[in-house]
Amino acid sequence: MESETVEIEIDATPADVWAVVGDFGGLDWMPGLDRCTVDGDVRTIEMMGMEIKEQLTARDEDARSISYSIVDGPVPVESHLAVITVHDGADGGTTVTWRVDVEPEGAALFSGIYQGALGALKDKVEA
Repeated sequence: MESETVEIEIDATPADVWAVVGDFGGLDWMPGLDRCTVDGDVRTIEMMGMEIKEQLTARDEDARSISYSIVDGPVPVESHLAVITVHDGADGGTTVTWRVDVEPEGAALFSGIYQGALGALKDKVEA
């Protein structure tokens, strides 16, 4: 299994950031997203001509953490688990971490995508 983690500091309260991150279907901040729909605990993301289904595996309001796995789509993974966590940051701000565990090794192409998405999240929340 391969793991990658990306992180960003956001100049907003953890509560404000969690209000965006904690909404499993609220991905309007994600770059390149054409459409996102939610049916139960599965969201379908359409982007760049692809359709990817992700299943919510955990959501912890107190820990401000949301976890999901890719369950269908053209992404070449055998196993995938992503966890986004919103932490108290410096000076009243927020630190957001996005970790992914994926198999097979070498399939992790997510860090660049996630880092770009965190930049877009920062722009949205700080605006």
